[in-house]
Amino acid sequence: MISVIIPTYKSPEALNLCLKSAIIGQKHNNQIIVVVDGHYDLNKEVIEKHKDSIDILNLEQNVGLCRGTNLGVYNAKHEQILIVNDDNVFPSNWDFILEDEWEEGTVLTPNQIEPFPSMFKQFVINDLGRNPKTFNLSEFWFQEDHTSGDKVEESGSTLPIFMSKVDYLRVGGWDEHYEMGMVADWDFFLKCQLSGLKMIRNWNLHFYHFVSLETKKSPESELRRQQAEQNGHAYAKYKWGSYIKHNPQNNLKYI
Repeated sequence: MISVIIPTYKSPEALNLCLKSAIIGQKHNNQIIVVVDGHYDLNKEVIEKHKDSIDILNLEQNVGLCRGTNLGVYNAKHEQILIVNDDNVFPSNWDFILEDEWEEGTVLTPNQIEPFPSMFKQFVINDLGRNPKTFNLSEFWFQEDHTSGDKVEESGSTLPIFMSKVDYLRVGGWDEHYEMGMVADWDFFLKCQLSGLKMIRNWNLHFYHFVSLETKKSPESELRRQQAEQNGHAYAKYKWGSYIKHNPQNNLKYI
């Protein structure tokens, strides 16, 4: 059994699709924790729709992605945890495949399908919809089944992540000092690497990713995101003594 942690903020349409795919795509009755990081009323209709299949962690106010994720993990009932963004869509049989593929001492990253190219060369580019309104879940599951293959390599270090709850806590979880969570993922993956965990990417299943629906809604939100990213890199330098660097070939982080 798996505890899934899904932090959410102000994207109810994406959350609805995320939860629908997680619930009907699972083989077992897993724990699905929705961490509502403020704006509960905005997400209330979606939460009510899926309430019989999810656990709700209502933070009542916006505490940020990092603290919200940590609190979600603290509430996990199972040893294996899966952290997923609310703008992800789950593949069919995701829990069965993850449990079968995971090995102790690893942080397993299922590969992703995105609508357009990004810095991650491992992602599969296939435009199946750039927002939840135009997305066809059945078509995605069909395409995903034909995309997936028996391939594993040490090029993880991207979300979603599947790992041991104990390992997550042992490396300190997400550093809550990062504004809007920017650069916090690089920080977390670096800590995992330094602790000896293997950062594994698996092509045997693919999540779909719409790519930052909330932060790209307006020029103002995009500007705020860019500033938070700059602040995040500055904080990382203060914390580690140098900027966290990214290897584009294998996605590993180093200082």
